[in-house]
Amino acid sequence: MLFQILAVWGCMSEITKGCIDMTNASSTYLSIALGAIIGAVISWLVYNTQKKTAVKQDETLRRINELEENHDKVLKSMQHFQKHQDNLLSQILNLEKKIDAITEKYLDRQ
Repeated sequence: MLFQILAVWGCMSEITKGCIDMTNASSTYLSIALGAIIGAVISWLVYNTQKKTAVKQDETLRRINELEENHDKVLKSMQHFQKHQDNLLSQILNLEKKIDAITEKYLDRQ
């Protein structure tokens, strides 16, 4: 089958017996076919590599977005905790002032 296909291109001394030299036409066709095959293989390799890279990049971006959302949640929790701590501190300071005022009144009476 392969010999019949190549026979259309002309005499190929490498394949058929009795040929002295390959014709220019068959040499050109063979070069075009080999170039197309090699080009297709290289293109597929580049495409496949880029596809894998794109998938990894998408996964990385998704993970970064998740981490950013978690980071925002942690920051909001820390802000809420800080407000709570500030509120407790102000209440403690108010209690201290009240205690000081009560002790001063008690000391003044004596």
